[in-house]
Amino acid sequence: MEAPARRVAESTKVDVRQYKVIYELLDDVQKALTGMLEPEMVESLLGHAEVLQIFTSGKTTIAGSRVVDGLVRRGAQVRLLRGGTAVYDGKIGTLRRMKDDAREVTVGLECGIVLENQNDVKVGDIIECYVIQPKPR
Repeated sequence: MEAPARRVAESTKVDVRQYKVIYELLDDVQKALTGMLEPEMVESLLGHAEVLQIFTSGKTTIAGSRVVDGLVRRGAQVRLLRGGTAVYDGKIGTLRRMKDDAREVTVGLECGIVLENQNDVKVGDIIECYVIQPKPR
């Protein structure tokens, strides 16, 4: 690179690179662009639980449920579906299996689910459990 061009590039803080093969340039540009893009947030479905019975403990409503497919994980995002329509979107506050706290409950097992800030749960509701994960672009 010529000296006057180098001085102008340095004063304007332009990144100047030299490549011998065009493929190195393309790889470098792609890596730079990938780093600049925000990751895309993708929803991954974990499973569904059907509410079989309702229990109350003080002001807390506990949904006695059976996992019908996949798994249900404590702290995961959930949608409460009533008649195919989402009536609540939030998180699982408490997940219990046989009076013990559980991290996750798998298909075919029964559990007690408490939803954060939601007490309007009815028998027959479906609890859809999902996570939102970043996916690089």
